[in-house]
Amino acid sequence: MHRQRRPRASSVPATLRENAYQVGYVYSSKMMAHSCMHGHCEQPERISRIFDILNQNHCLEKMKRLPIRRVLQEEALLVHSQALWDKVLALHLLTEQDIADSEAYYNDLSLYVHPSTPYAAQLSAGGVIEASLAVARGEVKRAFAIVRPPGHHAEPDEHMGFCFFNNVSIAAKVVQLQTALKRILILDWDVHHGNGTQRAFYDDPSVLYISLHRYEGGDFYPNGPFGSMTSCGEGPGLGYSVNIPWPEKGMGDADYLLAFQKIVMPIAMEFSPDLVIISAGFDAAEGDDLGECHVSPEGYAHMTHMLCSLAGGKVVVALEGGYCLDAIANSALAVTKVILGEMPPQLPPLTASEAATETIWQVAMEQSKYWKNIDPKTCEPIEEVDQIAISLPELLKAHRQEYLFRAHGMLEVPLMNQALIERFGAQVACTPDIMENDSLILFAHEFGNLSVELDSVMTCDVHQEHSYLVDCSKQLLTWAKNEGYAVLDVNVFPKPYPKSKARMLDSCADCTSRRYTSSHSAVMVYLWDNYVQLTSARRVVLVGHGPGCAAVMSLIQQRATGVMRSVQGVVQVVGIHNVPTTPRDAGALRQWYYDNSIVVVPSKHPIFHDSKVLKKHGSIFRIDEEKPIKLIIKAMPGIQSFIKEKFMSNL
Repeated sequence: MHRQRRPRASSVPATLRENAYQVGYVYSSKMMAHSCMHGHCEQPERISRIFDILNQNHCLEKMKRLPIRRVLQEEALLVHSQALWDKVLALHLLTEQDIADSEAYYNDLSLYVHPSTPYAAQLSAGGVIEASLAVARGEVKRAFAIVRPPGHHAEPDEHMGFCFFNNVSIAAKVVQLQTALKRILILDWDVHHGNGTQRAFYDDPSVLYISLHRYEGGDFYPNGPFGSMTSCGEGPGLGYSVNIPWPEKGMGDADYLLAFQKIVMPIAMEFSPDLVIISAGFDAAEGDDLGECHVSPEGYAHMTHMLCSLAGGKVVVALEGGYCLDAIANSALAVTKVILGEMPPQLPPLTASEAATETIWQVAMEQSKYWKNIDPKTCEPIEEVDQIAISLPELLKAHRQEYLFRAHGMLEVPLMNQALIERFGAQVACTPDIMENDSLILFAHEFGNLSVELDSVMTCDVHQEHSYLVDCSKQLLTWAKNEGYAVLDVNVFPKPYPKSKARMLDSCADCTSRRYTSSHSAVMVYLWDNYVQLTSARRVVLVGHGPGCAAVMSLIQQRATGVMRSVQGVVQVVGIHNVPTTPRDAGALRQWYYDNSIVVVPSKHPIFHDSKVLKKHGSIFRIDEEKPIKLIIKAMPGIQSFIKEKFMSNL
């Protein structure tokens, strides 16, 4: 006997049928087979605890269980190399003795392995793909991929940091390939920077990657400068990588929510994604000993709620890190309730920390170059003494101007553009012979280092008599004066300008990169066009120290023909956390740079582990010193010899 179904009223949309699922999830206990025989914080129970708490709170009965499968080779190769794919799959052949013998190797990569690792890693990546496709195709509105091992540290050519395949990156590529959704936001709130995900889309403007992570000057895993706020993408992807790098542990709800309100949401709304994928690591949660931060389940709920307002509500939550079982379970439950349609619980009054507020302002300064919705003035930390205060950089600027005149007879170089005057006034000086001397050193740098002694650790009051400004330029300027060379000294540390004036920089330098052009690039091109090219100097050496290196390389890129004609040499002095850049264009400019440049780096610089970067530079000086201010002092004899050699060769 067949029961006849009642026809559905035509006025009721199909998606609102009583048995229609709005939210899906993927899960398989088979991923728990990946385990460490000695125990490990990335333990199998991470996903089972989440599954159990969702089941106990009746969430799973409101969600559609989506099929899970292994990632296909052709899908993984959208992000990863064939070599990495083969390397991961070969792990299933490992014996217990092989695992023991290779333990030190995998420890260096922050990994552990098991014969079941390839299967679990393939399921994890395939699960995120299926969750993302289900949302992209409209089968569900939102989805939660409860998967492990995590993926956001896995780079195109290397597995690392508990990650084997980059689940989220592969899923984003597959969605773009198989559906009509092309603009994807990946929001990564894992406490660690998702280096692999950022790397996968570093030059891709169709994917906006935003990461909030503990950074600590590059000393927190995965270490290095790639997670810094100035790591913003390259080529067509410039501006589509957004890092909010916390300078210390202990960040909480107020800090994360302020970052969402001031940075994440304004940029995301301007980008207007078709799909949002959350790299949802819960290791910034209260109670996680690895992350040592204090985000509550309610904090994660509020962040999720804001993200659900984007892309028409199409959101995929993909599990990444999180190593306290109670914290990861409770946080995942809070997020799941929000994607099921519940409102996040009310939070108590919150005040962001000074460190977070300062970081968010600095990020706003950087991202305002690329996004109209970001106004640094609205993010600037509130100071009670603003009306009567003089900033330390302004005091140092005035001191240095007076010193250069008194000690070296150097004069301030006038800037005729109002925007440049406001940012770099009294920061450019030259020797009196600049117009007639045929040998010129252009030195780009920031302020020297402040060595400060505190009267009290509790109050941070400065003991003024025992505090100093360490200025590395003194040594170079004195030597250049004795040798009879002209010097153009450029302090590229800019004074912040209101966003409304940012566009004025484009016209002053005639830059081709329009609003993406940085302020120090603009002043360097201005000085080249209006001073250097008009002097008698036919022998020029460009010297960049610290942030001045980027200014020098930007000048080379934008004025390639004139630079190759007039410049005999380029010097970059780079700190431990910065990667020296090279000209982007292949051919004559890159070869010229290779033949006429030296790079000074600490002996432990990561450049020596990257053969691709290493071979792009000419001579590289290794100095046993990590602090940039001491690095240039120790390297000064070599720099002086290089400059003299270049000038003598062109007599």
